[in-house]
Amino acid sequence: MAAMTEQTHHHHVIDYIEITVGDLPAAKQFYGEAFGWQFNDYGPDYAGIRRPGSGSGSGSAEVGGLRAGETVGVGGPLVLLFSSDLDASVVAVQAAGGRVIEGPYEFPGGRRFHFTDPSGNELGVWAEK
Repeated sequence: MAAMTEQTHHHHVIDYIEITVGDLPAAKQFYGEAFGWQFNDYGPDYAGIRRPGSGSGSGSAEVGGLRAGETVGVGGPLVLLFSSDLDASVVAVQAAGGRVIEGPYEFPGGRRFHFTDPSGNELGVWAEK
């Protein structure tokens, strides 16, 4: 895992998420276009996902990473992203090359949808009511 400066760690709280991808440049393009993510590059097989507002460059804090792998497995933890405009997030995911596989649908706390990225990883996005 990459060095993480400027970051506070909290006990029993999700600290870092690694997403295995089949094509690192395509994944960076997808997540950059769909969600505005920026990255710290650590060679051809790894890119750290910068924490919003942490600056730029290899010293900026990270919340996760994209790791190039031979295959992307089905299952694993479901990562949920928050959105202040769920419908706009659906459009952004589709425009960036993702595929909505469920929803948007209502649940007691709001609305959400699930999508797959170009490597086949499933993630979700939710919004409050």
